[in-house]
Amino acid sequence: MPEISYLEAIRQALWQEMKRDERVFLLGEDIGRYGGAFGLTHGMLDEFGPERVRETPISEATIVATAIGASLLGMRPVAEIMFMDFVMLALDQIANQAAKMHFMFGGRTTVPIVVRMPGGSGSGAASQHSQSLESILMHFPGLIVVNPSTPYDAKGLMLASLRDPNPVCFVEHKVLYKTKGEVPEDDYIIPIGVAEIKRAGRDITVVANNIMVMKTLGVAEKLSRDGIEVEVIDPRTLLPLDTNTIIQSVTRTGRLLVVHEACQTGGWAGEVIASVVGSPAFDFLDAPVRRLGGKDVPIPYNRGLEKFAIPQEIDIEREIRALVQGKV
Repeated sequence: MPEISYLEAIRQALWQEMKRDERVFLLGEDIGRYGGAFGLTHGMLDEFGPERVRETPISEATIVATAIGASLLGMRPVAEIMFMDFVMLALDQIANQAAKMHFMFGGRTTVPIVVRMPGGSGSGAASQHSQSLESILMHFPGLIVVNPSTPYDAKGLMLASLRDPNPVCFVEHKVLYKTKGEVPEDDYIIPIGVAEIKRAGRDITVVANNIMVMKTLGVAEKLSRDGIEVEVIDPRTLLPLDTNTIIQSVTRTGRLLVVHEACQTGGWAGEVIASVVGSPAFDFLDAPVRRLGGKDVPIPYNRGLEKFAIPQEIDIEREIRALVQGKV
């Protein structure tokens, strides 16, 4: 199986689906000759032409609004938001139009759009280019929020998103773009709303998303040498959230830690914890449930402070050890 990057996996999914389905087209800022801010759409203009790789003005609201209109006419657009931070400018179109149209028109229409958005810190891009806003998007019924952590998941979930009849917010992490993994060249789908146990363990369940999955897996390998076996769950889709897999895991391990990069206050960890303490898994808990999120500060430009603002492996290890050793 070929080994390719996270970025290339997403690009491959887009390329294959555009070959398969003529209704799929791309729109966004600088996505043509320049290939997008991170080069993900490089070469697509030459292959598919300007009708299907459309450069847009610098207006996120216009990009998403155009995608919504095209979807209502039978197309399947993929809108690129250059940095996730700028999705705030298109939030009215996403939350008040795309997410609601199916319900407000009595189920007589769907909005099959995919809105791609690179998020997260770690690139020194400062506070207006480094946010993790997936928790905000989870608040709107009608949306799907996808958040892959591996190249394999990125391709399979992108293909699933492109074929879904509902509006999908596809949240990528900038720092993961260069990470590599085995990805089939063939067409395959990862079902939306299905979590994956990335590592089995018996002592504690850690639920983490995107880059935090990688950090937690690194910590889990280290702790295994000390006899602590960590079960790591990647939700892969945050909305809908696969709470069944999480609840079953906590029932086995008796402990829960949720780790994310987004600011801790109002973060999606609260949703995971609420689903567990309100379930039969509550009777199996051997320790308090805990969450470890980003600090409630804008992401600093300074690289040292940027690193301090989000959970690092040392923080994850400290929380796991405290829970397993009964120190919280």
